[in-house]
Amino acid sequence: MSIWKATAPLPPLSDPAQYSLNEHLGIEIVEVGADYVKASMPVDERTRRSRGILHGGASVALAETVGGYAAQLCLGADEYCVGLQINANHIRRVEAGLVYAVATPLHIGRSTQVWDIRIADPQDRIVCMSRLTLTVMKR
Repeated sequence: MSIWKATAPLPPLSDPAQYSLNEHLGIEIVEVGADYVKASMPVDERTRRSRGILHGGASVALAETVGGYAAQLCLGADEYCVGLQINANHIRRVEAGLVYAVATPLHIGRSTQVWDIRIADPQDRIVCMSRLTLTVMKR
């Protein structure tokens, strides 16, 4: 049984009329399940730090993107979410390829939502664990 309230897909992550962080980092939604959203991000010159490994800030941007997208799917047309707090524990280094983030809900309330985001490499080894708290606003 699906947890989503949205009846139509959300707009794409990047608006072709304007350049966005998601577009710059190459973040894409790749799967929406009954109770999770999965996104991918390349580890390349856009997302690596000077030592050649995935930048922690890029991981946090991926986590907030996939968590925010999932949160919005749980809302009615007259509501939207904004982030209140995010944390991240960086577990494993990645030098190249793709990483995948899966957002699953910990709490979906009337005024707040909390999402668990697990970022992993293609072998499903944990790269980063993040928790995102959002507040629900009326349009």
